[in-house]
Amino acid sequence: MSQKDRLGTGGRINRAIPLTFTFNGRTYQGYQGDTLASALLANGVHFVARSFKYHRPRGIVTAGVEEPNAVVQLERGAYTVPNARATEVELYQGLVATSVNAEPSLEHDRLAVNQKFSRFLPAGFYYKTFMWPRKWWPKYEEKIREAAGLGRAPDTRDADRYDKCFAHCDVLVVGGGPTGLAAAYAAAKAGARVILVDDQRELGGSLLAGRVEIDGRPAMQWVEKVEAELAQMPDVKILTRSTAFGYQDHNLVTVAQRLTDHLPVSMRKGTRELLWKIRAKRVILATGAHERPIVFGNNDLPGVMMASAVSSYIHRYGVLPGREAVVFTNNDDGYQCALDLKACGAKVTVVDSRAQGNGALPAAARRQGVKVLNQAVVTAAHGKFKVSSVQVVSYVNGHVSGQPTDMPCDLVAMSGGFSPVLHLFAQSGGKAHWSDEKACFVPGKAVQPECSVGAAAGEFRLASALRLAVDAGVEAAKAAGFEAQRPQAPVATDVASQPLEPLWLVGSREQASRGPKQFVDFQNDVTAADILLAAREGFESVEHVKRYTSMGFGTDQGKLGNINGMAILAGALGKSIPETGTTTFRPNYTPVTFGLVAGRELGDLLDPIRKTCIHEWHVEHGAAFEDVGNWKRPWYYPKPGEDLHAAVARESLAVRQSVGILDASTLGKIDIQGPDAAKLLNWVYTNPWSKLEVGKCRYGLMLDENGMVFDDGVTVRLADQHYVMTTTTGGAARVLTWLERWLQTEWPDMKVRLASVTDHWATFAVVGPKSRQVLQKVCSDIDFANAAFPFMTYREGTVAGVAARVMRISFSGELAYEVNVPANLGRSVWEALMAAGAEFDITPYGTETMHVLRAEKGYIIVGQDTDGSVTPYDLGMGGLVAKSKDFLGKRSLTRSDTAKEGRKQFVGLLADDAQFVIPEGSQITAGPVQGDTAPMLGHVTSSYYSPILTRSIALAVVKGGLSRMGEKVNIALADGRQIGAKIASPVFYDTEGARQNVE
Repeated sequence: MSQKDRLGTGGRINRAIPLTFTFNGRTYQGYQGDTLASALLANGVHFVARSFKYHRPRGIVTAGVEEPNAVVQLERGAYTVPNARATEVELYQGLVATSVNAEPSLEHDRLAVNQKFSRFLPAGFYYKTFMWPRKWWPKYEEKIREAAGLGRAPDTRDADRYDKCFAHCDVLVVGGGPTGLAAAYAAAKAGARVILVDDQRELGGSLLAGRVEIDGRPAMQWVEKVEAELAQMPDVKILTRSTAFGYQDHNLVTVAQRLTDHLPVSMRKGTRELLWKIRAKRVILATGAHERPIVFGNNDLPGVMMASAVSSYIHRYGVLPGREAVVFTNNDDGYQCALDLKACGAKVTVVDSRAQGNGALPAAARRQGVKVLNQAVVTAAHGKFKVSSVQVVSYVNGHVSGQPTDMPCDLVAMSGGFSPVLHLFAQSGGKAHWSDEKACFVPGKAVQPECSVGAAAGEFRLASALRLAVDAGVEAAKAAGFEAQRPQAPVATDVASQPLEPLWLVGSREQASRGPKQFVDFQNDVTAADILLAAREGFESVEHVKRYTSMGFGTDQGKLGNINGMAILAGALGKSIPETGTTTFRPNYTPVTFGLVAGRELGDLLDPIRKTCIHEWHVEHGAAFEDVGNWKRPWYYPKPGEDLHAAVARESLAVRQSVGILDASTLGKIDIQGPDAAKLLNWVYTNPWSKLEVGKCRYGLMLDENGMVFDDGVTVRLADQHYVMTTTTGGAARVLTWLERWLQTEWPDMKVRLASVTDHWATFAVVGPKSRQVLQKVCSDIDFANAAFPFMTYREGTVAGVAARVMRISFSGELAYEVNVPANLGRSVWEALMAAGAEFDITPYGTETMHVLRAEKGYIIVGQDTDGSVTPYDLGMGGLVAKSKDFLGKRSLTRSDTAKEGRKQFVGLLADDAQFVIPEGSQITAGPVQGDTAPMLGHVTSSYYSPILTRSIALAVVKGGLSRMGEKVNIALADGRQIGAKIASPVFYDTEGARQNVE
């Protein structure tokens, strides 16, 4: 297995450990320390991908996270990783990788035919082309996605484990290059707690890719010395293979640390990735800069690479990407690549858009025999699966002129200048400023306690960058409270250079639309012509152009091409680049796995699971459960041979005809105590509370500021200054937060204490005509007679020997009692109640039966029959709205919209077919729907079959519903059918309410 383009010596690879891997089914060899990209290049593999839209041949462009083309599918089955960048994938024994977006193979991709029709596929073509017929839209979408996809998501469960951890530090340094190391060392020497984060497997950053001296010795020796000293300091933590991908408020930086991805799959144990949430007093961003490509014809051919990437492959990996190279540059840094290639024996020609200057690197290149063409540009590259030649023309005063010359080559190294990596700075809230001198955006004023250093700050000269980085480390330590003395800054020699010449687009805008495609965003196939088209069609905002063309989308998020795209747009609009502005830098800086975000919060661990004290009893008796909030609540109790409907019918009839028992422990319970407790209740409920007597209960509606129903429940007055409020199961935390918000921000003078006691009490509803008899058998110290214990009152006593609070309230319309006992004793009381009710065939029932029973009585469920747009008047509960007191939301009830005619109001519905249960959510119209649309009157909120009424019933909100009683309406079903129904009172059963007051 020959590595034909591997240099005989050099690189930071371990040649003593060869590694075999497969790419697209072929076996190759690399070395420990390679990336997949460097190993492919070492084996002479340049054609590695197909482009997103046109399916053009694509090759490796960069050596880092900004890689747009070399996106691969790693491994198979449970360990597969889609859309991994080959430039970031560390080579390991047995690695398996395949190209994405190419079927049946990379070389014979059937969708390569798109290249022949590319003139019909410009930016936004799908908005204009696939308009008719409408019924074909889903098929259009399917085919577009199939043609333009990237990797494939795994179809088996992820076999890896992910974890999260939290850390605090005085100084967080992001970037382990020269300036990051210098800043971290200065802060650590002052005694600060320092965390240094770098995304590479080893520290050094740009020093890994060149031959530079610091303090009079090879730069990597300096790196090793500083790293060793930092590692010995107890308050310093170094995180390698770790990417800071998000910068949130209050100096919270999120970091993805990759722990096992560099190991063979069979050797991966424990946690694959670790999510760090680091809170720092000061953050130093030393994130470096990305080299910009130059936009010329066919600049996407395999073999066209960034100049700095070529140097990186030579020095770091011992790979020579080409032997007959053209370096196309508008700055002096491109000459370093030419020198590196020349030193490896390559034939090199530099094409420089500038006039000859006095820079040290161009002079050194000439001395080494490098051919230099000044005031010249590459207008196009040629080749099929790899570049074979370029077309070079004269370039004077910003204009292409003269006859083109063809120049054979197997490598084009382009250098259009550098753009600081501003992503984290921008995420922190900072605004970038344009520098005409450096032709790039640089960090502006910091919003959070952070600073940028080195190339990330637009300081591309190493010597001065190191000095400023030391200053930044010292200042960060001082700001964190440490006495810091400035250590000696590392010494490096700056190379004299001439300014770069901005070159955003080779040739005229007219040529961009007519000649070979000039790519700005390689990953999304966005060309200069696409951006010019967007400008012609009226898109002037760079954010709109981004969305119209897809520039800056995808896994590289425009790291390479966005500045070029903004500059081309600015030229087309006749504006400056700063006037045009940048697109928004959003997290994540690089893609983050779903596993990292989820951590161990999967399956049953996704949400907290709350169980009542008698959960195991329910399990033992065959209950089916449903999730309500975080609670597991019994849904129904099927007996052998019963489905949901049969079980609910049996449970409902048992409650109506004898006695049932419900575990209502999940209801929210808030203990309210203090001299101003009644005052608080007066503010948050619509009805009055000051005169509620001790020992009595009252139902209340709670509104938000907009006057819409927020929650409801029964509150009992236990003592003069002591209440217990009940809320809906799902609304308990929300209501407590709501009350605390008002007490802490608007009414801090109120003397009230709140405590959640939901978990403290087990609550059992004993419901039905025989409920009084059941309780009398286990409770001898409470008089259950009607006169002694009337409806909506509360008594204290002992139930089955346990101190209890018993409330006579009903959510079913039946005679009912709610027994509250300490949760630790709940199961014994429940079993005692079951034993006492055995002679009456007491039946446990679940939430589905509870819903049927309450719907038969027209009782609402907040969040099901309400949706944040319903007032008490809409519910027919205007009687609960006090006229003589103020309360939260009262003024909103008088707004013109809230009080207007024709609002949706709460009503009952009776389907013409009494056995048909109308699906919840069904739309209601005045008459049968003709065609595709019809005015909607409302929708169905709850719908059930009532066993006691032997027919279906439904609750709904209908425009003007309270004045439409008896009217016929139409229900449009999702399957196209339409049925008739009659608007009725929402109270379907026991309309007089006699059953709950039975003697």
